[in-house]
Amino acid sequence: MKPVSPSRLDHDHLWHPFTQQRDWCEVDPLVIERAQGTDLIDIDGRRYIDGVSSLWCNVHGHRHPEIDAALRDQLARVAHSTMLGLTHPPGAELATRLVELAPDGLSRVFYSDSGSTAVEVALKMAFQYWQQRGGQHVRRSSYVRLRDAYHGDTIGSVSVGGIDLFHAKYKPLLFDSHAAQPGDVADMERILSAHEEEIVAVVVEPLVQGAAGMLVHPPGYLSAVRELCDRHGLLLICDEVATGFGRTGTMFACEQEEVAPDFLCLAKGLTGGYLPLAATLTTERVYEGFLGAPEQFRTFFHGHTYTGNPLACAAGLANLRAFERERTLLRLRPKVRLLGELLGEVASMEAVTEVRGRGFMVGIDLGEHGPAERIGQRVALAARERGAIVRPLGDVIVLMPPLAISKGDLRRLVEITAASIDEVVSGGGEGEGDEADTLEMDAIVPLAQAA
Repeated sequence: MKPVSPSRLDHDHLWHPFTQQRDWCEVDPLVIERAQGTDLIDIDGRRYIDGVSSLWCNVHGHRHPEIDAALRDQLARVAHSTMLGLTHPPGAELATRLVELAPDGLSRVFYSDSGSTAVEVALKMAFQYWQQRGGQHVRRSSYVRLRDAYHGDTIGSVSVGGIDLFHAKYKPLLFDSHAAQPGDVADMERILSAHEEEIVAVVVEPLVQGAAGMLVHPPGYLSAVRELCDRHGLLLICDEVATGFGRTGTMFACEQEEVAPDFLCLAKGLTGGYLPLAATLTTERVYEGFLGAPEQFRTFFHGHTYTGNPLACAAGLANLRAFERERTLLRLRPKVRLLGELLGEVASMEAVTEVRGRGFMVGIDLGEHGPAERIGQRVALAARERGAIVRPLGDVIVLMPPLAISKGDLRRLVEITAASIDEVVSGGGEGEGDEADTLEMDAIVPLAQAA
């Protein structure tokens, strides 16, 4: 019997995330069979630059020798053991290392398995903390989020999301939250003053709102929100699922404004892009609020079968060792400067409305086009033909390559993206642009200056 192709098996049985399946099943999909370094390789042996880090999670490249070896070593010991009533060395060691790296005051680590669940844990933990404080605090049942926020796809995370395309259909299932205008300190102050006694926590993506199209907050906004939370006696949840592990140029985005949140949500780059693992870090103050006698029922009743999976934790430890041994953040600085220079040329293209970004998180905004035109998707397909994988957020082309990408491949990635935009939007022509189309360099320059 002739083997059935992966494409046919996919079309017959798979349902892909964030995908219109009618369109998907009309074309043969790109089938990735293997990878090496910062390249993905299809079943025909053709290579593609992994321009979105396999959905923003790959850090040091694919088939990294140290992470591969750590997984083989852990497989020879145990692949999985529950953390309900047991513990294991890689889980304990990784938690210790995360606490060492995190902003001051974050001393406890709760594992889960995705960015969405990391945020869900923080939301539930913050709510239960106040309920157990008792008194007037039991009135706290709402959250403050930013407009155009995205924190994942579980019901709690969607409730503090703000992208109508993703979230509006589920409104009857959600709890209410207060929406603050991103970057507007006065608007945040207004909401906190009006609802102080009912608010559980403020939830933000620090510095950059990724799924919103790489929206960059003005300098000082995060620290101002921290100060407002302190003034009003509120908890701050920082979702660093996308921004963590070097994406903005520092290990965590919070560091750039010297902010220590009450909850830090991590995933994606935690294992270097190898295995699903998430972590919610919190303070000793919150942790101690859950201590008590059995009859008080102060236990945090939340968990997952694969909480703290040993294989994933071993990959996480190896990932953090690679950061240190390869001086990943130090070596990233000249690449961030180079990316800023390359994007300056892209920003001058007539087809480009704006380029936004910080560090290795970039969004190239192609302006407003009708959904039927599918401009962003067509640019991504054109880039694929030229040998690079990029993914649009609507008509914003996202570039978020692995931190380990070479300067040569970084140049090639931007060149491919620019040529693909020119082909799809400009029909092959390129205009001069004007001053209004220039790059928001404050998103890139601060790190370059620090170098």
